[in-house]
Amino acid sequence: MKVTAKLKNLRISPRKVRLIADFIKGQNSLEALEQLEVTVKAGNDEVKNLLQSAIANAENNFGLDKTNLYVFNVIVEAGATLKRWRPRAFGRAGAIRKRTSKVILTLEERVEGKGRKSKEEMEKEKKAKMKETEKREKQNLTEIKEVEKSDKGEKIVEKPELEKGKIAEGKSNWTNKIFRRKSM
Repeated sequence: MKVTAKLKNLRISPRKVRLIADFIKGQNSLEALEQLEVTVKAGNDEVKNLLQSAIANAENNFGLDKTNLYVFNVIVEAGATLKRWRPRAFGRAGAIRKRTSKVILTLEERVEGKGRKSKEEMEKEKKAKMKETEKREKQNLTEIKEVEKSDKGEKIVEKPELEKGKIAEGKSNWTNKIFRRKSM
């Protein structure tokens, strides 16, 4: 069974991405991941993420075993080209073409059906994952609320949730003092 994953508008020229694509073509999926971690090329991280996405698609959507997969084909096509201009001598302009790529990665099984899960097994795993996420959500809610015992009885106190850039009440730092200034 073939599993594909696509990456569009990759802001690296197709010529550079083809070097990586040809390098991992025909390798086992896990070996290709290891090779992409070690190799130093321009689009390694993006192609590695695409390969991980394809492996996850194969496992979660089709129930395939990741040890039985290999990179069947990697197609790198030219995407949209961004056209920019650069000033040149005598009032002229030189064209700059910023190229983008479109990558299509295809995985296939080495041995057909080896380690493949049935639909019933996949549904059971999905239900088990859903139950685990519900348990985690309940635990997170109970961690947020603390129960304090006092003389008057039990009192529920919620912890303040800090967002990025926001500071809890009562705390300040030097940036607040700078931006709090008023003109005189």
